[in-house]
Amino acid sequence: MFVDSHCHLDRLDPVTHGGSLDAALDAARARDVRQFLAVAVTLEDVPALIELSREHADVAISAGIHPMQTLDHEPDIETIKQVAEHSGAVAIGECGLDYHYLDKTPGRVPSRDVQCERFRRQLIAATELELPVIVHTREAREDTLELIREHSDPAIGGVLHCFTEDLDMAREAVRHGFSISLSGIVTFRNAEALRDVARRVPLDRLLIETDSPYLAPVPHRGKPNEPAWVVEVAECIAAVRGISVDEVAMQTTANFYRLFRAAAPEPSADIREALARAGLV
Repeated sequence: MFVDSHCHLDRLDPVTHGGSLDAALDAARARDVRQFLAVAVTLEDVPALIELSREHADVAISAGIHPMQTLDHEPDIETIKQVAEHSGAVAIGECGLDYHYLDKTPGRVPSRDVQCERFRRQLIAATELELPVIVHTREAREDTLELIREHSDPAIGGVLHCFTEDLDMAREAVRHGFSISLSGIVTFRNAEALRDVARRVPLDRLLIETDSPYLAPVPHRGKPNEPAWVVEVAECIAAVRGISVDEVAMQTTANFYRLFRAAAPEPSADIREALARAGLV
């Protein structure tokens, strides 16, 4: 099975399967994508995501605030924790730092200081709740790593999602208990450096994602992305590592449930009975 470890199911493009989320999820399930993590970009997203998770047993959700969101009021740590706890979120995020537009559109995106404080609060909330963090980072390498070192717990960890940075940053994040998630960008023609990351990061620290409806992989570029196409990401990683797609699927699925422990499905009655007979529960 495959896991789409990062998708925005509440934002899928209306042209995707005629705007039917059920149809989009069924198309993914038909390709053996059996778990989805629907990721929030504002706390206001969370109620709609709760409804999605209630309707679909294979959809887990997060709670967090994207660094590029402009807010009238910055939630404090307790508010972030309360929303996450009451929603059943399996992670905090997506949160992080994005400096790409700071100089291009000054005053129209959150400042560096605002982003850093927002990220710090979410890292602390995640540590206090013992939840992993989903981190968005772009052109903010040093500040991202510094805040992770200061405010996250390596025993809990997190993921650098839709990773586009270099191998050195990936290795530093892994040293601090983080995983690296690759999206459809790894399939792009000009992404050879990222394919080198896919080749050299330990397989037990890799996740796969679509970030749908964004960043559709080859051969679907130019179309709205959808969860079914996480398989193309897995196929690309398998090709550059010289291993089977099944191995990528199995290992990234295991990695997902190891990191997002609260998303792990309840074992069936037969499995619980077998574990009990073996003295493991």
